[in-house]
Amino acid sequence: MKRLLRYLRNYKKESIIAPLFKMLEASFELFVPLVIANIIDIGILNKDMGYIAKMGGILILLGIIGLACSLTAQYFAAKAAVGFGTALRQDLFAHINSLSYEEIDKTGTSTLVTRMTSDINQIQSGVNLVLRLFLRSPFIVAGAMIMAFTIDIKAALVFVIAIPLLALVVFGIMAVSIPLYKKVQKQLDKVLLITRENLTGVRVIRSVCRQDHEIETFKDTNASLMNLQVFVGRISAFLNPVTYIIVNAALIAIIWIGGLQVDQGIITQGEVIALVNYMSQILVELIKLANLIINITKSLACANRLNEVFDLNPSIKSLTEEYPKGNACEDALSFKHVSFAYGGSKEYSLEDIDFSIKKGDTLGIIGGTGSGKSTLVNLLPRFYDVQKGEVMIDGKNVKDFPLSALRSKFGMVPQRAVLFKGTIRENICFGKEDATEEEIIRALETAQALDFVKSRKDGLDAFVEQGGANLSGGQKQRLTIARALVGNPEFLILDDSASALDFATDAALRKALRKNTKDCTVLIVSQRAATIKDADRILVLDDGKAAGFGTHKDLIQNCEVYREICLSQLSKEEVMGA
Repeated sequence: MKRLLRYLRNYKKESIIAPLFKMLEASFELFVPLVIANIIDIGILNKDMGYIAKMGGILILLGIIGLACSLTAQYFAAKAAVGFGTALRQDLFAHINSLSYEEIDKTGTSTLVTRMTSDINQIQSGVNLVLRLFLRSPFIVAGAMIMAFTIDIKAALVFVIAIPLLALVVFGIMAVSIPLYKKVQKQLDKVLLITRENLTGVRVIRSVCRQDHEIETFKDTNASLMNLQVFVGRISAFLNPVTYIIVNAALIAIIWIGGLQVDQGIITQGEVIALVNYMSQILVELIKLANLIINITKSLACANRLNEVFDLNPSIKSLTEEYPKGNACEDALSFKHVSFAYGGSKEYSLEDIDFSIKKGDTLGIIGGTGSGKSTLVNLLPRFYDVQKGEVMIDGKNVKDFPLSALRSKFGMVPQRAVLFKGTIRENICFGKEDATEEEIIRALETAQALDFVKSRKDGLDAFVEQGGANLSGGQKQRLTIARALVGNPEFLILDDSASALDFATDAALRKALRKNTKDCTVLIVSQRAATIKDADRILVLDDGKAAGFGTHKDLIQNCEVYREICLSQLSKEEVMGA
């Protein structure tokens, strides 16, 4: 939690004013029992209505002043808490964006979403309550005890016994509940993971009629969350009745001892009422403190979860901010005996990959599912770092580039077309913020998307739903290709990005790419032999290893894996006559 408290630095004034005004309110509250005692012992005893009215006016004044102090404290506490939450959320978002794919894969997006939303909201609420109550409640408890001693030492000894017992109960329950709240948050992560998977994969689930199974899975996971919450809730709920028992027992003792003292003429009836009121104040404040501690417990559990994210250091960083120097190189990119394994895996996903292509060439990458095609292209912009070998761009190791400079060279179209809520224009300009109308049109034309964009009512300003929900798979893919092209990249990576296109559109796209991206080195990952057979070079992957590298004709003759792929998709005449 200490690490997170630095986000209150800009709210030092508010963090001081809020508890001070709460303590000021508490100070006025401590005088109330004494005023009531005077009303009983003087006003009522002497039947002095003027004195009773005067003391009643003082009570109203104390109430008004207390209310003003409370509202002031609430305002400054809320301002500090909201500012704290905003700054924390901003830094967490920035930190998550600095993480590499490896850390994000390891943590899980559903967990990160929970920590960005639910956990931060819980901590923000905790900060608000701490600023308002953390000093006020102990202040009233201590103050009420001191005031009780000023009235009668013998009766006040009850306070000395009751308050440590109450503290023992409160902090004991806190110690038990902290680990359980952590489990609750972890179970909440599981519920959110299932929810996210179901919402993103709703079409698949319905297509195979698995709704009932998913509902049952969610029901079981949700029931586990409920059972855990109920269990923690029972422990927390145990707090109030136990504190009430202790306080009520203390009240009985005070009334008993006070009654005896009144009979002996040691104290007055009003002072007994004052002692009872002070014990009642202690009861109320300890219940507030107990609830505060429960809230703090939740907040601490959430803070620890946030610290786990902040403790994740990005494994991929810019080693330098200077652009690497060196002579021009004919090879646009090359892999030099590259081996790569995902975090936690003992087996390489890519092993001893060695090839190079020249500038302006088109490289086709083909292979079976899981052969490492997407993994290979993800190594170029350093989404992951290799364990062995070197990935070279223009004759320089990718690790020698500043990350921003390296990634600005690439226009990347991932397997899953990702579009953002907004207009078509805004989505295309995501690839180049200051793209002109002419550049956008040219990119759409090359991507074979211009016709369908023009056919929409608002053209470039047509609205795109979140994730492109109002577009077909082929339309989304073509728009993501246009987004990659608009930035005029040195390297264009198409990672199976034409899978939803028909053969005619796919062919037209490849023809347009050859015509309009002559200075661009293109990498096409595809399952279709027809898509990559005209590439300048073709890399064939088989179970993470290079099974062949060369032209279509060379591979048909020399690479059995490639030949089998082609013959499974194309006729013998198409394969041999290409």
